[in-house]
Amino acid sequence: MFSIEHDFDATVVTLVDEGKAPLMEDVVVHSFEECITIEQFDARTDRMMKITLSISQMRDLAAALDLPEGVYRRD
Repeated sequence: MFSIEHDFDATVVTLVDEGKAPLMEDVVVHSFEECITIEQFDARTDRMMKITLSISQMRDLAAALDLPEGVYRRD
């Protein structure tokens, strides 16, 4: 399951793990004009973990999901 919310300066996508136990914490993706952030709570450290990707990195990641193993460069 996931939700999409449009805020003033970002689009927020929340991914909820509904699979079999053990379940993972929700993943929250914030899409800003200049970058994408991905957040997930880590119960082991009791901290919110955050990754920031450039828009170019996010495009590469999206393209990589549909490609076979190899090294690629987007034009």
